[in-house]
Amino acid sequence: MTNQNHTTLHRGLTTMAAAAMSCLIGGAALAADDWTKSKWGPDDQIGAANNLSAEKVLEASKLITTGKTYALGIETNSQTPAYAPRSFKIYVVQPGQVQGGSLGSTKTTYNDDIIEGWLGIGSQIDGLGHIGIDGVYYNGNHAKDFVDMSGLKKLGIEKVPPITTRGVMLDMAAHYGTDVVKEGTAFNKAEIEAVAQKQGVEIRKGDVVLFNTGWISLIGQDDKRYGSVEPGLGVEGARYLAEKGVVAVGADSWALEVIPFEPGTGVFEVHQVLLAQNGIYILENMNTAELAKDKAYEFMFVLGQPRYTGAVQAIINPVAIR
Repeated sequence: MTNQNHTTLHRGLTTMAAAAMSCLIGGAALAADDWTKSKWGPDDQIGAANNLSAEKVLEASKLITTGKTYALGIETNSQTPAYAPRSFKIYVVQPGQVQGGSLGSTKTTYNDDIIEGWLGIGSQIDGLGHIGIDGVYYNGNHAKDFVDMSGLKKLGIEKVPPITTRGVMLDMAAHYGTDVVKEGTAFNKAEIEAVAQKQGVEIRKGDVVLFNTGWISLIGQDDKRYGSVEPGLGVEGARYLAEKGVVAVGADSWALEVIPFEPGTGVFEVHQVLLAQNGIYILENMNTAELAKDKAYEFMFVLGQPRYTGAVQAIINPVAIR
């Protein structure tokens, strides 16, 4: 995504922020009873991952009938569209070998790589320390108490356990009869229930829910459109999934939630509902196209994210198995 596209995106979000400010000041848009207190106790740092269990793993394993695997991550490189000012570069180096050096009598040579970039780029998981409400994050953690330039002192991505559970893919593109769902289309309780019923699946406690919208197909074709708007989860839909007890929610889009934001809602309020209020992880830029092609609505979901100490996010490549 070009810098010009990044600027366009930020201007748009700034305008939406101003439009939503009256709702935020009144507090009505973010109403949630005792959201600063985790049901899992004052020391909890993993949120909805508490709903994972050995029983969920066994349940998911029974969904494997073909052994086919699906890589849900996209390739990450310098051209990957990203929310400004995020960027990514990789450098391949040959330490000590610039002038033709090698190691030992066997003349061993090697390549290493250096990454210069942001972890919130491409296919990614948003940790619980990513989004807050006026400086307060999941389980009542205040930014001043745990956020440090050297890394988060709480809620770091290293705290997240392996997410191995049942996955559910909701094919919104098929539901709307299109290859790419139109931007601004919100998925709320009615839409989620309608697609789940049509597909014959039930959303259960401890699940990972993924939306297929076809949006990711715009990468490299229309990066400006891709990175400035999108169809996605609405606030009511986010609260509905939270009530279901899901562990994570993802989509084949850059921000999961519907943009332009729904009238009367705050800026990235879906992120606030999921991450800050309910401890539910967000998975962005998930490649759900093959799942949709195979009508793989249920599968075993496996994710072991990099354990960067104190990190807010991580670049990931989850695997679906069916």
